[in-house]
Amino acid sequence: MIRKIRVILAVVAFVAVTLLFLDFSGVMHHWLGWIAKMQFVPAVLAGNFAIVAMVLCVTLLFGRFYCSILCPLGVMQDGFNFIARKVKKNRFHFVKENWWLRYPLLVVFVVLFVAGLASIAALIEPYSAFGRIANNLLQPVWLWINNILAGIAERRGSYAFYEADVWMKSGVSLAVAAVTLVVVGFLALRRGRTWCSTVCPVGTFLGLVSRFSLFRPVIDADKCKNCHQCEKNCKASCIDIENHRIDYSRCVACMDCIEECKFEALEFTMKRKAESGERKAENGERRAEGEKGFDDSRRKFVVTSALVAGAAAVKAQQKKFDGGLAVVEEKKIPHRDVPLKPAGALSLKNFDKHCTACQLCVTECPNGVLRPSGKLESLMQPEMSFERGFCRPECTRCGDVCPTGAIHSVTKEQKTDIHIGYAVVVTDNCLAYRDGVSCGNCARHCPSEAILMVERDGSEVKVPAVNTDKCIGCGACEYLCPSRPFSAIYVNGRERHC
Repeated sequence: MIRKIRVILAVVAFVAVTLLFLDFSGVMHHWLGWIAKMQFVPAVLAGNFAIVAMVLCVTLLFGRFYCSILCPLGVMQDGFNFIARKVKKNRFHFVKENWWLRYPLLVVFVVLFVAGLASIAALIEPYSAFGRIANNLLQPVWLWINNILAGIAERRGSYAFYEADVWMKSGVSLAVAAVTLVVVGFLALRRGRTWCSTVCPVGTFLGLVSRFSLFRPVIDADKCKNCHQCEKNCKASCIDIENHRIDYSRCVACMDCIEECKFEALEFTMKRKAESGERKAENGERRAEGEKGFDDSRRKFVVTSALVAGAAAVKAQQKKFDGGLAVVEEKKIPHRDVPLKPAGALSLKNFDKHCTACQLCVTECPNGVLRPSGKLESLMQPEMSFERGFCRPECTRCGDVCPTGAIHSVTKEQKTDIHIGYAVVVTDNCLAYRDGVSCGNCARHCPSEAILMVERDGSEVKVPAVNTDKCIGCGACEYLCPSRPFSAIYVNGRERHC
């Protein structure tokens, strides 16, 4: 019964987290945003000590239930293991703890965060790793399916769905997500929870805590027939049936071993009883080795590649045309002396220290402004650019969904007073300067009236001038500038928002 409850809760939590990263409508975070804030590392970074204390208390009481229920990367590995079991059962055996790798990785992880290199440390942080997989690999498929349904609905006169752009936000982030999925999937298919018991820093830390858990799976040496069935089905490879011991630092409390035991020699009970059972085993009070009829060595299959589900190619993204005649050249990203971060980030230092590059804000951005960085110093952390849209003053979704405190939630009124950057005019690209053509598009669309069209010496054509004290850095001017491929005006970020 405990295992069934654990599986149900894990599936619900996994679906909830996945829907957060697939959502492009902005609806899901109102209902499911709490699940992201319950992840361990984001809760630590955000200073959400109530969540941290809850996870630690549950771990002290029942072991690593967090890893089997709330961690999306852990539940994803269970999904791979479920598939692998359909091909071959009894795949595992006891493996000694790789302490020489686990604990140094944990130390390096903590040092990188303290040093402000959160984007590098986040490569092995489980929640963020899953977020990148969902955002870069799963969301495009989700959007393609949505666009197929939108096309069908439109032909039937319904607007139940609407089309969404599918575009590559970052080649680096896509590659990292793909490599992470392949590595984690391969380890899960071959060796179960190897990632959790050897690489994952959250698993290692909670493993230290779970050594002292009050309730745990216990082997009754008197009932055990030494059939090895529990050991062969332990995806954490932490059951040493020869010595009737379980490595509780690696046990993820999945309860698979209890279900597999046909002799009721395993039960989830208090620590005192567990210690008593271990002493019996050490004193040689074991029964003769029982039947090994459960050792299934009939066949060895090679896992066949999963078929790619999915609809044939969706209608390709249509080119944009000017009046139906000339193809409009796509804009290119300008060089910014200081990268742009969203309102609520406070400063570059605060953002870099807290952001784990989970990319939930990238998923939620409705205007295509946020995309993962390809720079080493801010690897895969979101930064702003305005080729596909601008940061609307009334939109606060990135701060609302951020679980780590890298982007604080702000109200719409507060956002209009936060200066995240300032506009800079590039005279060589400006139509007014270069061709003597009246434009003024940037000034007309500036929501803070920070751009004025002023007279230029010796010319009747007015040119833009920026009041940097009024500019909030929303990027409306850069996005709506007709100059191609680079805008004649671009936004430079501020080290500290004011």
